[in-house]
Amino acid sequence: MDRHVGEWKQAVDRFWQAEGPDWTEVAHVVAVIATIAEEPDLRHAATQAQPSIRNATTNPQDHMTRVVARRRLGVIRDVLHELTAPKFGRRGPEKVLTAEERYREMLGLPLDGRLAATEIHQAFRRTAKRMHPDAGGEAHAFLALAAARDALMHPPSKKGG
Repeated sequence: MDRHVGEWKQAVDRFWQAEGPDWTEVAHVVAVIATIAEEPDLRHAATQAQPSIRNATTNPQDHMTRVVARRRLGVIRDVLHELTAPKFGRRGPEKVLTAEERYREMLGLPLDGRLAATEIHQAFRRTAKRMHPDAGGEAHAFLALAAARDALMHPPSKKGG
């Protein structure tokens, strides 16, 4: 990402919030963005906004000229926001699950906390109805599910305690 994006976002937000921004200053910042921005969408938005903002610079008394320039500035602002907003979803390497957590996930059980044998058995039966080969499931997936149930019902004893 371009190293100037943060500065440009601050400047454009300042212009956006101003009642009557200095259109000459806006035109200068937009010209710089159109010239040196690395992001194609940002460069395109700035290039498209330049004529409208120049018109607002030369004729700041005309209401419609200011409205059009403000809309074009809003497009630039939206692109800058998109570039700087945090992205949701996965943010790096996925957590590696332990064997027990994988078994719990297969059975649709919570990953933490103590489980009673009845909870494990009920979760197995509920999931097995969908995964059994007679219900259209795959044999190896059903066997893995049964192994997960067995591993949770009879966990290996912890030694060295």
